[in-house]
Amino acid sequence: MSQWQIDSWRSKPILQQPTYQDTAQLEQVEAKLKSYPPLVFAAETRELYKQLGQVCEGKGFLLQGGDCAESFDEFNAPKIRDTFKVLLQMAIVLTFAGRCPVTKVARMAGQYAKPRSADMETIDGVSLPSYRGDIINSFEFTEQSRQPDPNRMVEAYHRAAATLNLLRAFAQGGLADLHQVNRWNMAFVENNPLKERYQDMARRIQDTLEFMDVIGINSANNAALHETTLFTSHEALLLNYEQALTRIDTLTGKPYNCSAHMLWIGERTRQLDHAHVEFFRGIHNPIGVKVGPTMQDDELIRLIDALNPDNEAGRLTLITRMGADKLEHNLPRLLRRVKQEGRNVVWSSDPMHGNTKKASSGYKTRNFDEILREIRQFFAAHEAEGTHAGGIHLEMTGQHVTECTGGAYEISDDDLAQAYQTQCDPRLNADQVLEMAFLVADHLRSGA
Repeated sequence: MSQWQIDSWRSKPILQQPTYQDTAQLEQVEAKLKSYPPLVFAAETRELYKQLGQVCEGKGFLLQGGDCAESFDEFNAPKIRDTFKVLLQMAIVLTFAGRCPVTKVARMAGQYAKPRSADMETIDGVSLPSYRGDIINSFEFTEQSRQPDPNRMVEAYHRAAATLNLLRAFAQGGLADLHQVNRWNMAFVENNPLKERYQDMARRIQDTLEFMDVIGINSANNAALHETTLFTSHEALLLNYEQALTRIDTLTGKPYNCSAHMLWIGERTRQLDHAHVEFFRGIHNPIGVKVGPTMQDDELIRLIDALNPDNEAGRLTLITRMGADKLEHNLPRLLRRVKQEGRNVVWSSDPMHGNTKKASSGYKTRNFDEILREIRQFFAAHEAEGTHAGGIHLEMTGQHVTECTGGAYEISDDDLAQAYQTQCDPRLNADQVLEMAFLVADHLRSGA
């Protein structure tokens, strides 16, 4: 491939981008962002790279989750705190069950852009540009709101910076204390309709922490019990923003995208000769690619080689998003081919996007049982092929929304209207995602 430059993507075909009416204003915004401090630091990114290398070798597990699309209107401390809390709750369950480190990567502090199925949206005979996330335009269905505004990139930067500041405070300031996290889990189990199913693990975690206290290993003298590390990630869809926040690391001389620790390419923008692959191949962050059921074996190998030519463990995560009815027929052939070719990748399951449907009530939703079924098929395929099921990737929230049906509380189609708050895709709520963690833990514990 040709030599990479920070702007070489601009000469390639590109999809899922807004059309800005004022290009001079766009250039001014990009210059302003380029002058701003980085949101994350290269050394942090290298630590994530190292941890994902361990996951690639079967010595860890990746937990990635957060909002489908972060909203400017819902930017507040309680919402950030609640998503942070539920990620920690999931992590302690998965760590205990799998007896391996869990790398926590949040879809936060940058998940402001979303791909869309069509460029235009029509309501009551009126057609306007589709909503593409708050970094681009507004959800309100008016001509002014739907026009792409480059100044929104600056607003996204400031909100991402504030979110990261709060996440770091939570991670280091005591909210991540394992004793506290497990008390939250015990409360979840006690109030869950299927509590008998989860009580044993929750009690064993509590017993372990109490034993450690007795022998003098506690939060006061062991930072690992009191603090945690949480990395950030988002789909790097809007390349004007991503280029503006790419920096040359002073220690290594290599380019890093400093908008997040980890970035991924979506299913709609992973074409080998297009702009997103071109941009991603030059940055030195850990990166991901969404892999759908239409991915062909040869195509996947070419994509892996373009994005990870040195075959480094931890560089590339393949995030499968196929659907419960398609994964068991399509994933095994890909696992087999990648294994035969000796490519080092992390395999992670996104069981959300392939299981979206419209409910009888008219809401777009996902069913808990179908999500769980795809995860189980993911683990089963890896067990059959002798490969490592390296992680899960969930669209979720710490709020008590009603957007996905099913789960222990048996949310029905009729219940969706009670608290349907997403602007894009339906998310698992706090109870559903914790229930999912306990069920995934069954697979980790059994070694499946």
